[in-house]
Parts: sequence; structure tokens; C-alpha cells
Amino acid sequence: MKDKLIYLTKQSLKKKIKTKWFIVTNIIVGIILIGLVNIDKIITLFGGDFDNLVNIVVNSDDNTYQNFQETFEVLANSLDNSYNYKITKADKDIETLKNELEKDDDKVIVDIKTDEINYLTASIISYDELNTVSKQVITQTLDTLKTQRGLLYSGLSEEEYLSLTSPVDVQITLTNPKAFQGEDVEVIRTLATTVLILPCFFLINMLVQMIGAEINDEKSTRSMEIIISNVSPKAHFISKILSSTAFVVIEGLLLIFYAIIAVIIRNIISPGSLVDAASASEMTRIVEVIKDTGMISYLLRGLPLMIILFVFSFLAYAIVSGVLASMTTSIEDFQQLQSPLMIIMMLGYYLAMVSSAFNGSVFINILSYIPLFSFLLAPALFILGQISIIELFISTVITIIFALVMFKYGLRIYKVGILNYSSANLWKKLFKSMKKEN
Repeated sequence: MKDKLIYLTKQSLKKKIKTKWFIVTNIIVGIILIGLVNIDKIITLFGGDFDNLVNIVVNSDDNTYQNFQETFEVLANSLDNSYNYKITKADKDIETLKNELEKDDDKVIVDIKTDEINYLTASIISYDELNTVSKQVITQTLDTLKTQRGLLYSGLSEEEYLSLTSPVDVQITLTNPKAFQGEDVEVIRTLATTVLILPCFFLINMLVQMIGAEINDEKSTRSMEIIISNVSPKAHFISKILSSTAFVVIEGLLLIFYAIIAVIIRNIISPGSLVDAASASEMTRIVEVIKDTGMISYLLRGLPLMIILFVFSFLAYAIVSGVLASMTTSIEDFQQLQSPLMIIMMLGYYLAMVSSAFNGSVFINILSYIPLFSFLLAPALFILGQISIIELFISTVITIIFALVMFKYGLRIYKVGILNYSSANLWKKLFKSMKKEN
């Protein structure tokens, strides 16, 4: 039986991998992923204006123009010169400048007026919508100029003004030594949760569809009868579970590989762009926060349990999908029968994505123990600090037990279902088969 099981598993895996659709699909996925990572460069290649020179024309008095230029350059330099700006003083009236905008859609007019009541008012005029970065830098520059003029009329020193307008310095102290705090840690939690949840949801969905399609294909072509006459239903069932699970693991590794290639290509094409600089800075900050808070050791303690939980959840979904597929006679019937399974996955996915909003909820913690939910919820709640490593361990153990029980009783259904081509009294037959040992 062992040799036949290994042979069936290898053949089933080869059948999935050595196909044109597998190669074509992975090529398309790889191209899409590389394209998404380099989307700004692709847009620029086909006419995007990320690198175009933005000409800012300032209509104001000489002193205000000089202050605007100096302040703007300081703020723009903080972007590592990723955007190109040119600041000039208006030498024409506003109406003439407006009429010229259509011919020069990269020009932006900043009309600044000063008085002793409002200190400073301004209007920004452009032909098209400004990009977010340019709008933000211009707005911050104007805010700074207004603050400077406010100091002149208030009689306060710069230190006194900043002290008066600065926000309250609030010190947050948590007495729980295992607790994490700060916006940076929240970014890490969100990133880690997304990295764990999205790939697993995608791969589980692929796994369910694959097992159903393969088993129904063998039943519809009657090749199932030939296979079962040579190997036991148990060996056939295990081979489907192992080969499909191995396939989605390979697909997951390929996605990681594509992501690495996409990042390498981006660094080769534009090693100094705004997105790359921001990403590098963000990653550096995240790494520093992980080291400072000790979160890395916290995650590493739970990582082995999360990996085991993922593996047995994959096996559990493969077992349930195989059992459901054996009960159907066509892929259309399987798609209808798998609907509850898909609803469970979708519910677990959305609950995991918004799990941070359920902090302290007993209900969400109970759901993290339920198999088919736990592989999405338990890791997310653990990363968010809402459950302990003991509760993660309990979720893992329950999932392992669930997978073993489902295999034991699912195999009995599988033995009856795979050679059944009629839906008449099917449920009655299946419930009877669960009571039989052989």
C-alpha cells in the first residue's frame, strides 16, 4: 500500500504541475505581481507624469516669495528630491497666468495675500488635479508662512509661540510587561496579519477548488473505477490530500519568489525613487521597533505553533473537500455543495481582518478555537496580543484533533461516495456509511 500511495501522490502532483495551465497561470501571476510592484514605472513608461517638472509660480510680494521659496525647498528636500519642482515669482497678472495653464498643465499658481487680521490667505490654481505630494508640500509651506507672520504680530517669541501651540505631551505607561504600544507596533501587527491571512486564504481557496475538480474529473471519465480496482480508497484519499496540499505549498513558495524578483527588478530600474526610499525607511523603522520592543521573540515563540496550525488546517480543508467531492457526480454539484465551506472561509477572513476591533471580546476568542476558523483568527489574535501562546496552542491541538476525526469518518463516506454515481438517497447512504468500520 505504501508504494502505491507514494506512486499515486507523485502522479497526482505531476499531473497538476506538468500542465500548460499551471505554467501559463504562474507566468501571468508573476507578471501581474511584478507589474503591481513597479506600477508607477509602468505608468510613467506609457505617459505618466511622475518625473515631470512642476513649475510653481508664486504671486506675492518679494519678502513672502523669498520665505515661500526657502520653506518649500526645505520640505521638498525631505522627499529625497524624488519630485522635481521649480519655483518662480509671477511676472504677469493672475488672469494671464490662468489663461496659460492649458498650454502648460504642469504649472501651478500660488496666489498669496497678507493682512493683519488673517495674517495670510492663499489660493492654489492649476489646470488638473494636483498630486497628493505636491499639494501637501505647498499646504505645509503656506501653514509655516502663516505661523511666521502670526509671530510677528503677536509679539511672542518663536519659543513661546511653539510652546503655546504644541500638543500636550502625554506619557502612556502600561504595567503589563508583555504589552506592546505605539503606532509603529500597530503597523507591524497590521503588516504581519495581512501577510499571514491573505496568502493562506488564497491558497486554501485554491486547494478546495483543485480537489473537487480532480475527483469529479476522475468520476466523470469513469477512470475512478480503474484506479480503485488497483488501490484501496484509503490510499487514493490520502494521495489526493497530500498531493493537493503539496501543490498549494509549492504555489505559495512561488508567490514569495515572484515577490522577491519584483523587488529586485524595481531596485535595478529605479534604485532611488520615492517609493523605494520610503519603503526602505519604513522597513528600517519597523526592524528597529521589533528589536526595541522585543516583539521578535514574542512572534518567534508562536511561529512553530502557527506553522503547525496552518499545515493541519490545510489538511482539514483538503479532507473536507475530498469528502464533499466524493458525494457529487459533477463539478457543478460540487460547487453548490462547497458553498457552506466557502462561507466559513469568507467569514473567518473578514473576522481576522477586523480582529483588532474586537479587543477583549470573548466571542471572537471562542471562534479562534473552532477548526476551519482558527487558522485565520488564532494567528491574527496572537499577533494583536489578544490571546496568549497557551490559547494558540489550544487552537492548534483542536485543529489537529478535528483533522484526525474528519479523516477517520470522512474516509468511510469517501469509500461509499467515490463509486456512487447517483444522488438518490445519497445522504441516507452516507450517514449509514459513517457508522460502519469498513
